[in-house]
Amino acid sequence: MTGHGHALRNSIVAVALAALNAWPSQAETIDIVDDHGGSSSSYAARWAQYRRDGVHVRIAGPCESECTTVIGHLNREHICVTPEGRFGFRLADLPRVTAALWRSYPTDIKVWLSRNGGLTHQLIWMRAPEIYRFFRRCEDARRYSSFS
Repeated sequence: MTGHGHALRNSIVAVALAALNAWPSQAETIDIVDDHGGSSSSYAARWAQYRRDGVHVRIAGPCESECTTVIGHLNREHICVTPEGRFGFRLADLPRVTAALWRSYPTDIKVWLSRNGGLTHQLIWMRAPEIYRFFRRCEDARRYSSFS
């Protein structure tokens, strides 16, 4: 290939890359429909992967215990809540896990929890309409993928 051929090919590649970068990306949206918690380390790893991948999360049902740590791991712009969505907060089985849960929550959520009795063995529910003081309402109820 001549020097002119290389320049032409490089120009075509540059235009193609610019077009790809200008194309709006569609981030994946994961629904949380009925999640009652589980292993703190697996949730931390999952939320970290979602953050790296730019995944959006739609809270479309109960999200309890360790599931609630999504609040501290993802940007709020990446979390929306349907009218059926709700967060259930409670003490974990082990004090060190409860401490990790507490550390994961942003200050405004900690204030809300404290005003509502703090973490106890009973679930404290944050739901509509109050939840919309902290999180945006989902605009589109279609499900792209499901996780529970």
